[in-house]
Amino acid sequence: MGTRIGTRLIIGASLVSALVIGVMSVLTVRSHNDELVAQLMRNANQLGETIKISTHYDMLENRREDLHRQIRTLGGLQSEGVRKVRLFNKEGRIMFSSDSSEIGTTLDKRGEACYACHQEGKPLEKLDINARARIFRDPDDGVRVLGIINPIPNEPGCYTAACHAHSRQQSVLGVLDVNISLAQADQDIARSRRNMALLAGAAIFFTGIVIWWLNRRLVVRPVEALIKGTRRVADGDLGSAIHVEGRHELGHLAEAFNTMTRTLSETRLQLTQADKLASVGRLAAGIAHEINNPLTGVLTYASLMAKRFPAGDPSAEDLEVIIRETKRCRGIIKELLDFARPTPPSRRLTDLNEVMRHSLAVVMNQLSMSQVNLSLDLAQDLPEVFADANQLQQVVVNLLLNAADVVEPETGQIRLSTRDVGDGFVAFQVEDNGSGIRAEDVPHLFEPFFSTKGNRGTGLGLAVTWGIVEGHAGSIDVQTELGKGTCFSVRIPTRNPETGNPDTNKEALP
Repeated sequence: MGTRIGTRLIIGASLVSALVIGVMSVLTVRSHNDELVAQLMRNANQLGETIKISTHYDMLENRREDLHRQIRTLGGLQSEGVRKVRLFNKEGRIMFSSDSSEIGTTLDKRGEACYACHQEGKPLEKLDINARARIFRDPDDGVRVLGIINPIPNEPGCYTAACHAHSRQQSVLGVLDVNISLAQADQDIARSRRNMALLAGAAIFFTGIVIWWLNRRLVVRPVEALIKGTRRVADGDLGSAIHVEGRHELGHLAEAFNTMTRTLSETRLQLTQADKLASVGRLAAGIAHEINNPLTGVLTYASLMAKRFPAGDPSAEDLEVIIRETKRCRGIIKELLDFARPTPPSRRLTDLNEVMRHSLAVVMNQLSMSQVNLSLDLAQDLPEVFADANQLQQVVVNLLLNAADVVEPETGQIRLSTRDVGDGFVAFQVEDNGSGIRAEDVPHLFEPFFSTKGNRGTGLGLAVTWGIVEGHAGSIDVQTELGKGTCFSVRIPTRNPETGNPDTNKEALP
């Protein structure tokens, strides 16, 4: 089993936090150490200047015993951290020291007190405090010691005095060396390191706790909810929703997931309903086929009987009602069969304008009886379409008859037009100035058995029309405004959608 994403995030964030806090702690301790050492250097240098001032007249008047006593006294200030004070001449011989055993010995120029001056290669009196200071370990107890040397310059009182005059050309008479113990400083630094380590550990620990809590709240719980939701969906439960708080990416993902499950649930219901409708359609098609033969017999015998009665006879009028309603039943059955068992289109290159003219000829008598005005606007040089002429004619006739049903006699206007819309498509429009269609009915126009005509329609005409247009890889669109009219626009491709090339066989209209 792989590591959980939350655990990986916590480990990664904790490592980054530990690295950042660790680096900051090291830099802080180092800065504190450097500042402490710099402060001790300044204090040691100030102490050296104080010793020079306090011993100035003793050295000027050559009071060696007094000078030696002061140096021993200052070297014995252990409480102040002073470990050793000594004075040696230019040749490196120790003339005075708080440690009597060193007096008279000569320092090695490579030793810790002389190395800085000779390494720098500059006159001693021109060295800054950092160049004159050095840190070393006492070989006796291993304690770190800060040593700082302070030159004693040759003053006029020294080279003009009668007792021990020095040469005027000699710039430095000797060097005062003060050694300060760093034991207390090292203890402070060690304590600072321990405190910083404890603070860093506490910061890392509490940072990890906060990261764990945030990760648990913002990542782990939402992800667990999503996983459980997907498992429920996989088991077929589309009714449950995922509840994820927060306006963040996982919250948006949960909302999208809930929307998806609702859509899937609705789609499943639609598919179930579609399957039921398909079963009912197959049953209805079988029943319609069986009913069609008895209806034909009823229509035939009713027509024969009607011819035996004189005009105006009440029995003849009753027979006319039987004939009319039988024809209506037969038309409904025909539409039902066309919808339930659509015929695949036999597509060829077809003149769309010619289809419009033939369709108009079929419905012209009915339009004339309804006193509907029809205008024909056919585009010139219209590209031929790749379609089944008979099925296109059925589409045009259905749209024209629907338009005729919604316009008013005498004032009704129907406009039939064609045009080239480009992109390999040709369109025709059937536009009327009738009552229009309500906005809530528009999405259902092409659904089977939906009708805006009430008992006068079967609700299959537009469904069959939509099926024919879809079978031709075309599209149908409706624009309507209540009280002003409706316009149906149908787009038909000019090329074979399967090959992308026009068919060279042209279909002849009946």
